[in-house]
Amino acid sequence: MAAEYRFSFGPWNIHEGADPFGPGVRPSLSFAEKLRLYKRLGFDGVQFHDDDAVPNLEQLSPAEIRRQAKEIKKMLDDEGLVAEFVAPRLWEDPRGIDGGYTANDPACRQWAVERSLRAIDIAQELGTNLIVLWLAREGTYIRESKNPFEALNRLLQAVNRLLEYDPTVTIAIEPKPNEPMDQAYLPTVGHALAFSTRTGDPARVGVLIETAHVLLAGLDPSDEMAFALSMGKLWSVHLNDQNGLKFDEDKAFGSANLRAAFNQVRVLELGGYAATGRFVGLDVKAMRTQKPEAATRHLANSREIFLRLVEKVRTFPKDLEAQCVANRDYEALEMAIIRHLMGLPVA
Repeated sequence: MAAEYRFSFGPWNIHEGADPFGPGVRPSLSFAEKLRLYKRLGFDGVQFHDDDAVPNLEQLSPAEIRRQAKEIKKMLDDEGLVAEFVAPRLWEDPRGIDGGYTANDPACRQWAVERSLRAIDIAQELGTNLIVLWLAREGTYIRESKNPFEALNRLLQAVNRLLEYDPTVTIAIEPKPNEPMDQAYLPTVGHALAFSTRTGDPARVGVLIETAHVLLAGLDPSDEMAFALSMGKLWSVHLNDQNGLKFDEDKAFGSANLRAAFNQVRVLELGGYAATGRFVGLDVKAMRTQKPEAATRHLANSREIFLRLVEKVRTFPKDLEAQCVANRDYEALEMAIIRHLMGLPVA
């Protein structure tokens, strides 16, 4: 079963445990040390922000950026790993304080596009053509601060510039309704896919769906995944979990709502996601309380839960499901699912 799905995570998912209310509580690991953990934990793909691959890239020339990216590619090859995607990290630079692509300052907008082109350069050297855009600050703190029509057009111009720069690049938009901005311009999968139709090459623009982001929008992750899969536009997933409508918690997959996790896996199975060869990304954070020696358990646990739910989806009796649906006996179907998840006989 593990061979059918490929799993990825980002180096930020092994972290020091800092949060907005306190400093780090665990020692840092070097990038090389993190890479050595991937295969041991059952992962094949590495998610990258641009400066994960090339630190301090703002101080480097394009040629130097490419050279350092080539060195990272060698490290990946040595560990038997591949890069899943590269994402420009615009939200942690002072020039991205008011958004990058939608900033009111034209100099900031130009910087955001130029940095994104360097992210494409990095992706080329790492051997991936997938660029992920998490539009972290592409929105407003107060609506009157930006003209929404101008902002959306600026966003469109930026995406088109990336598509023009490399005819092989594909772009996956990762929607989120809020945090860090109060209001995002592309808050849901529907917004992102509608936006994609206006781009210069809609066939090369899809989505990455994160469980927590969908829940923060008050929607169901499995429905959003099905919507994107039905259009051939689900190009990656970030699976995790969430305790209600609060900040983005990135809890271990299935740890808060196992039934919802079951339905996400069910949709990926029904939609043939494994056959696409795309990765199952696990964007999860270790609890702040975890000791260093246990600070990767959230990744291993999330992968195990996913694979056990694959087994649950595949072994649920389809004849019983069909019978309940035909009889319109949804109470019986629901109870059968609950019993199946609890490891009890369903009939």
